[in-house]
Amino acid sequence: MKKNDLLNKWLWKWHVIAGLISAPFVIILAITGFIYLLKANYEIPRQKNITQVEVKGSPINFQEQLEIANKKAIKKPNAMVIPQYKNQATEFVSGKFGGKTTLYVNPYQGNVSGEIVPKNTLMYKIRKIHGELLLGKWGTKIVELIASWMVVLIITGLYVWWPSRDWSLKGFFIPRINQGKQILFRDLHVIFSFWVSGLLLLTLAGGFPWTDVFGANFKWLQEVTNTGYPATWQGRSFKSSVTGGAPLSLDAMVIRAKALQLEGKVSIELPQGKEGVYSVSNELFSNLSAQKKLHFDQYSGKLIHENTWKDVGILMRGRMWLMAFHQGQFGAWNWWLMLFTAFALFTASTSAVVSYIKRKRKGSWSIPKVPKKFNVGYGIITVLIILSIVFPLFGISLILISIVGFFRKRKVALSLS
Repeated sequence: MKKNDLLNKWLWKWHVIAGLISAPFVIILAITGFIYLLKANYEIPRQKNITQVEVKGSPINFQEQLEIANKKAIKKPNAMVIPQYKNQATEFVSGKFGGKTTLYVNPYQGNVSGEIVPKNTLMYKIRKIHGELLLGKWGTKIVELIASWMVVLIITGLYVWWPSRDWSLKGFFIPRINQGKQILFRDLHVIFSFWVSGLLLLTLAGGFPWTDVFGANFKWLQEVTNTGYPATWQGRSFKSSVTGGAPLSLDAMVIRAKALQLEGKVSIELPQGKEGVYSVSNELFSNLSAQKKLHFDQYSGKLIHENTWKDVGILMRGRMWLMAFHQGQFGAWNWWLMLFTAFALFTASTSAVVSYIKRKRKGSWSIPKVPKKFNVGYGIITVLIILSIVFPLFGISLILISIVGFFRKRKVALSLS
């Protein structure tokens, strides 16, 4: 590919500027992302005394266990996870998302084996650092802004990296280890960045739905295009339970749920109010298409409505796939791939910082110079406009940078006149 030399210098300049601003944050995101991938490895052994019980005698029924949970839980449970193994404590869930707590009942002794409050765990704090730098709403916007600039860094980096003449194995695919530390760290940066550039774009795409501005716009697009979860998935827009007689016991609902033979982790959402319904769903990240949501009349046990993965809109399906990929939830291959991506991102970022420090001239920022005769073409302007629309915070930052640049040039011009 023949490259435009002036464009290459301009992109190289902005790649360096964006890298200097975002590098510290990217390193934090890489470290916390790597650690959070180890969540199950860290928590499962430590929570074993709560989640697992000794099999001794016959278990009490689920309705009795629910009554125990209602008395002991911080907040009244709204769902129960059906145990898959005999030595598994019954899991009762209260709340949703960040406010969720889980209480475990020992079905053999009829007591509470423990309660897990995610907000009090170390991994919750790691996730908060990864998602908002422990700075609340401002933090989420900083992370979103950095993620937006990372997209720009990847695009500009690929163009600058692409050889304008002949390909060479060393320097492009293998680091040069005998030409000084500055060259070595430069090679480590470009090689690791190149090999994971596609993975990084997929990983970023999986993280953007959690952001404030992009995430809100994406949800709006889902609503106006009707490509999200159908209203019936959440138990709306269909006939609710017909009041009459005594409600079904939780045990009777468990029998119906097991008869469905759903794959993965199966949960039963409990009826809310006299017209509420029992909702059965399964969670299986390794095969999202196997997920279902079924709603049952709480009195007769009659199936009111059933949703399969095919009923979910295309944007939501894509979003869920990318979010699961981002968290390494598709199985061992995905987990190891994300672990490598986090390691590669850390290596690429730290080596870039070291390479910059080693080549930086004293008393100067050593930002690459661009000849004054270079003019940004309509193609680049179009790309920047598109990126600004897709990533609004990037667009705002670009406007601010342009304003600062304009006044700096004006100040220089006035000082010379």
